[in-house]
Amino acid sequence: MRVAVVGATGMVGQVMLKTLEDRNFPITELVPVASERSVGKKVSYNGTEYTVVGLQTAVDMHLDVALFSAGGGTSLEWAPKFAEVGTVVIDNSSAWRMDASKKLVVPEINASSLTKNDRIIANPNCSTIQMVVALAPLHKKYTIKRLVISTYQSITGTGVKAVQQLENEYENKKGEMAYHYPIHRNAIPHCDVFESNGYTKEELKLVRETQKILDDRSIAITATAVRIPVVGGHSESVNIEFENEFDESEVRKLLSETDGVTVQDNTDTNTYPMPIYAEGKDDVFVGRIRRDLSQPKTLNMWIVSDNLRKGAATNAIQIAEYLNENNMIPANKILS
Repeated sequence: MRVAVVGATGMVGQVMLKTLEDRNFPITELVPVASERSVGKKVSYNGTEYTVVGLQTAVDMHLDVALFSAGGGTSLEWAPKFAEVGTVVIDNSSAWRMDASKKLVVPEINASSLTKNDRIIANPNCSTIQMVVALAPLHKKYTIKRLVISTYQSITGTGVKAVQQLENEYENKKGEMAYHYPIHRNAIPHCDVFESNGYTKEELKLVRETQKILDDRSIAITATAVRIPVVGGHSESVNIEFENEFDESEVRKLLSETDGVTVQDNTDTNTYPMPIYAEGKDDVFVGRIRRDLSQPKTLNMWIVSDNLRKGAATNAIQIAEYLNENNMIPANKILS
């Protein structure tokens, strides 16, 4: 298994390397890839240092899998070039997510839709991934009618520049700003850029990607995405209106039996999900499960996950694991 990590020097790329190690992915040859300015740099994997190569060099190697985390522009230009020489691309950017010809995959939900012909596979947005892992079994059981989502998102979703801004502000030092405003001791209701309808791209990703992954465009969804000074992961308050009645104890049981979900929900012991406990873990944590007293057939949940792990690296690697386990990674043959 010859694997490229594209964007290997970036924040998500580094987590991808760590996650490949943690999950013992069967790599026979690792190829770290980055932009020209990073070519020649060294990255560490499993105790060995590897030299970063450029994109064209990696394409010419006809690798088996390329895990992309290098931005939408890079993915639009280079993912097809990798795919043309037989490499399966799993892309973490937003470039291909809403492309009707590309699968948008969360393995616990829709990996079975993948085929050997899928050469570019989209990894969903971090906030979407953790939410739909928890929602999918409930949608199957009770049918979701409407979602009202509020997110409380880690600065790591913005990248290294945001982490540096927060550290500078902690230390009362001036430096480059990732946000329009200070993030220390603040909450910024602005993730990604604003669209003409007043919503941000991040909020609309939660709408459109959720509908695509759950294969149900009838679900009404509205979202507000907020950036907070947290490192360990994203948190989400989700209000779910169902078509059918539910039982809270049945919801807890259903979620506790769902792959990739850990239920932390005991108000007697103040047990509930928090980013400080999610950091570095691959699961989605769900708690504060309770009925909405203001209207029928409606549930509130609190969902937390490490946005760099399950929200990015882990989900992409799980897709690769599924393809490998089902013999769906084709031999490196140039497509005619």
